[in-house]
Amino acid sequence: MRLREVVRDTGFLLLGLATGIAALVAIPLILTSGILVALGVGVVLLPAALGVLHRWAEWERRRAGRLLGVAVHPTRAVTGLGAVLRSPGTWRDLRWLPVHALAGTITSLICLVAAAGPLATVATMLIWPVVPNMSLLGLRITSWQLALTAGPVQLAILLALLLWGVPALAKWQAKLSLALLSPSAARLKADELAERVDELAETRTGALEAHGAELRRIERDLHDGTQAQLVALAIRLGIAEKAAHQDPDMAVRMLQEAREGAEEAMTGLRNVVRTLYPPILADRGLAGAVSALGARCAVPTTVTVAELGEVPAAVESAAYFVVAEALNNVTKHARATRAAAAIDRVGDELRIEVGDDGIGGVDESKGTGVAGIRHRVAALDGRAEVVSPVGGPTGIRVVLPCGS
Repeated sequence: MRLREVVRDTGFLLLGLATGIAALVAIPLILTSGILVALGVGVVLLPAALGVLHRWAEWERRRAGRLLGVAVHPTRAVTGLGAVLRSPGTWRDLRWLPVHALAGTITSLICLVAAAGPLATVATMLIWPVVPNMSLLGLRITSWQLALTAGPVQLAILLALLLWGVPALAKWQAKLSLALLSPSAARLKADELAERVDELAETRTGALEAHGAELRRIERDLHDGTQAQLVALAIRLGIAEKAAHQDPDMAVRMLQEAREGAEEAMTGLRNVVRTLYPPILADRGLAGAVSALGARCAVPTTVTVAELGEVPAAVESAAYFVVAEALNNVTKHARATRAAAAIDRVGDELRIEVGDDGIGGVDESKGTGVAGIRHRVAALDGRAEVVSPVGGPTGIRVVLPCGS
């Protein structure tokens, strides 16, 4: 265990030697970029340089966090000269850079001495007779007695430095980097809130697009179906009205056709309404509706629905359509022999899982319906995960918030 820790910490510090030297080079480059901005010619160069510095600093934070076993949350990158200069993260990165150039280089050189020193000491003890001016503990070796006395002492010191000093230096260096680069708790919370706002804005955009597409579909269905049938109905009624006195038989026939047309229009209208909120949900609830989906699926499907309590209508409808679309994918694409759908509730979350034993390899870009599931779920601020390796099996996991 000690040896593994020493190897890990030695690697951490030796890599820090490379980054420390790189920091020494980066400092004048960034200063030059800042001077060029003052002269009006570095407006593009400085943000690019600071962007590279930010990615480098984030990598260093992750590296230090792994060494210390500390979770490191990524910070937001900003673009544009004004935003970069106003960002507290930029000034944290700039504060860290010269410190790392100095401390990182020094600690890494100490580690290099501790790592290479034992081997060099043993070599010195063996070859001092043939190589002039060799020394141990700062003493010039002139006899075997001195070599065999000073050599083990120097070796013990270097091994102690390697076994105990290097791990301590590595942890100190990692803690220093995290202290300089990590945002405050308030800043971290603000960044998380900003990310959440961006995520909700994206979700809202997707929801509006999905809503617009749904409205266009309903308009198309009503225009091409119900509206055309109602126009034909009005024409038949007009003909029947004109023929009522001159040709009663034709009037009766037109009225019969009008009645049939009215029934067709009502059927079409019911079909459109059914796509908005399936009547089976109102009649049998989510458990009964999903069980009916499983029973109608061409692939034998096992349906398990736990006690869900009261679920908002929008969430209930979304869950129904998620299962319907997922089972439709199983029938069309999976080549499966068995499928399963399960719904349960954990706290304020409704969890849906649909899986099959088919060929897997779901490609969301080829119209498999998964994109529709994602949009429907995102509109309710939910989460969707698809696991479908080539060869199967396929699993779709959806989490929908259903708190009051």
